[in-house]
Amino acid sequence: MAKVNITLHINGDTYSVAVEPCRTLAEVLREDLNLIGTKIGCGTGDCGACTVLIDGKSVTSCLSLAVESDGKEITTIEGLSTKGDTLHPIQEAFVKEGAIQCGYCTPGMILSAKYLLDRNPEPTELEIRQALSGNLCRCTGYHRIVKAVMVASKKINQQNGPSKASGSNEESD
Repeated sequence: MAKVNITLHINGDTYSVAVEPCRTLAEVLREDLNLIGTKIGCGTGDCGACTVLIDGKSVTSCLSLAVESDGKEITTIEGLSTKGDTLHPIQEAFVKEGAIQCGYCTPGMILSAKYLLDRNPEPTELEIRQALSGNLCRCTGYHRIVKAVMVASKKINQQNGPSKASGSNEESD
């Protein structure tokens, strides 16, 4: 099968990749670019382990063709921590609150939480549960995950100050 040249902007870096049109973004991230934080759980978009952000939106990368991401901004779990290896507040909260067990679902959970908190800086417990409903975890029972998102929300709001925390969402779907 003929390959197509695409450009992916991932975590602030630019990659030029030749891919077969039928390959998923998850496959290209893991196999071609060695960004193995993106997990492939079910391969059918049901578990959320492969969640990444594309142009700021939460996407299951196992269902997204890599060619559809040509020229777009992609954030994977590797892109959340800063260059000095400082964890993002959501990552810190997941560790502190014991919201990780085996860790397989964790990258997708964290990116889904980031998508939620970017749009709704002060979600209720119900809103967090709804936002994470597309992500499956077989280990934690979700209570600690929800608590971690609530803790991260508070920390992010403290860092950003009251003006950003109480502002309206930038866009809605």
